[in-house]
Amino acid sequence: MNNRRSRELLRKIPLFQDCSDNELERIDEILIHRSFAERSTIFMQGEPLEYIYFIVSGKVKIYRTDEQGREQIVNLLEPGDFFPHIGFFRKAEYPAHSVMIEKGVLLALPTGRLRDLLKKYPDICINLMAVMESKIIDLQERLEEVVLHDTFSRLVLLLIRLCRLHGVPDGERIRINVPLTNQELANMIGTRRETVNRAINQLKKAGAVETTTDHYLLISRDRLEKQLDI
Repeated sequence: MNNRRSRELLRKIPLFQDCSDNELERIDEILIHRSFAERSTIFMQGEPLEYIYFIVSGKVKIYRTDEQGREQIVNLLEPGDFFPHIGFFRKAEYPAHSVMIEKGVLLALPTGRLRDLLKKYPDICINLMAVMESKIIDLQERLEEVVLHDTFSRLVLLLIRLCRLHGVPDGERIRINVPLTNQELANMIGTRRETVNRAINQLKKAGAVETTTDHYLLISRDRLEKQLDI
């Protein structure tokens, strides 16, 4: 990949967006470009945390499993995102599994080299702090949802969040640009698929949600938000 193309890719990643061309070239020299097929595993929960990954193309699912093998989806990530969000300053294990939702290209950065970059380039350090702040706010909001809302409201709030993070216009509605089954929605809010089935049917009757045969969700944002007031 030529230098100009590499710089363009790196500048789309928020962590590196304020770096100069020369800085981006030096950063690119230590990054490992890796291509992944759809549904391929990037790393598994409990493995030694050796690399931080930056998404150039494709989408990634982050999830944890308990001793019974039940899945809890932690996050859905898109180009520009990086993961995991720990292990920058100490030895650690990957806190969750990661798998490609669709084929894509990731940039792998050894954790030790990230520490070097943070020392050398203050802009990267500032951008990292901004990203981590947004993650903390997101975690606080999710905790509040669990504590203060019932399962139906948590599903509605999840769909609103997915619209904000992964939504694209589709006529008068918003299409969540990641295919999600009812089981996966249940895994994201820690409930049973049957509970989500009933809630989705209720939202369909209200005209707030439609589903396509390939598991994409079409959302009427106004009608969805009104469900929180019922």
